[in-house]
Amino acid sequence: MKQHIFYFVLSILAVWRITHLFGKEDGPFDIIFLIRKKAGAGFLGSLLDCFYCLSVWIALPFGIWLGTTWWLKILIWLALSGAACLLEQATTKNNSDKTPTYHED
Repeated sequence: MKQHIFYFVLSILAVWRITHLFGKEDGPFDIIFLIRKKAGAGFLGSLLDCFYCLSVWIALPFGIWLGTTWWLKILIWLALSGAACLLEQATTKNNSDKTPTYHED
């Protein structure tokens, strides 16, 4: 049981790292930047622009690898993507001012 939890946590970190690399970084020697540039504005290009969308597809092979039944594979797939999104939210600095403004007429 401990081994399953270890692989699950390790997979969460791997999904977040790979998704962050492809979605937000230029990569070594700007390789990832060139891939995003060649992807253009099509399906692949828009997929690489959205961390949340990309995490779903990055998590898929990990879910298939970790799950033992088809139902468990789907649950793990979605859980890995969700955990990567939570990690992204926790590690992203939000510089926007969310203070609501009030104006009287």
